[in-house]
Amino acid sequence: MFILEVTQAFHDNQVPYVVVGGYALAFHNIVRATVDVDLIIRLKIEDFEKCEMVLNKLGLTSRIPVKAKDIFKFRKEYIENRNLIAWSFVDYKNPSRAVDILINHDLKEIRIKKISLHGHKINVASLEDLLLLKEEANRPQDQIDIVKIKEKLNEKKNS
Repeated sequence: MFILEVTQAFHDNQVPYVVVGGYALAFHNIVRATVDVDLIIRLKIEDFEKCEMVLNKLGLTSRIPVKAKDIFKFRKEYIENRNLIAWSFVDYKNPSRAVDILINHDLKEIRIKKISLHGHKINVASLEDLLLLKEEANRPQDQIDIVKIKEKLNEKKNS
C-alpha cells in the first residue's frame, strides 16, 4: 500500500509529516477518490532535503526541475507569483505513485491525530484542520469535501 510505504519511509528517516488531502479524509471515514498522497512537513531546509531524499529513494522524481534547497529558498516566490503551493513528485514508471508536499503551510500549524493502519501509526491532520485547509483552497472538489467534513463534525458533536 503506497500510503504506508511513504509514511513509513518518512518515519524511518525522521521527517516529521502530516497527511492531508484525500487520504486524510479517508482516514476520517470520508471517502473520496484520490491517487496522490498529500503531506505537510516542517518549513525547515533540512526537512525539505530529507523529504526529497526519501521520495527519490522511493523512485519518485520532482515534476519540476528544482532541488529542495531551491524550493525552500524561493518558496514565497513560488506561492505568491507562480501559484505553486505543492511540490509534486511522481514515479514516471507508475504515475499512480505520486506525492504532493504542500509548501504553503508548516507542520506546526496542524493538529495531528495518530491513526493506525495495518499496525502502523500514521500522522493525519485533524478533521478541524482539514476543514480549514479545504476552505482556504476552495476548489470545486474542496467545496464538496467541506460539506462532508462539516457533516462529520456535526455527527461527532451530537454523539
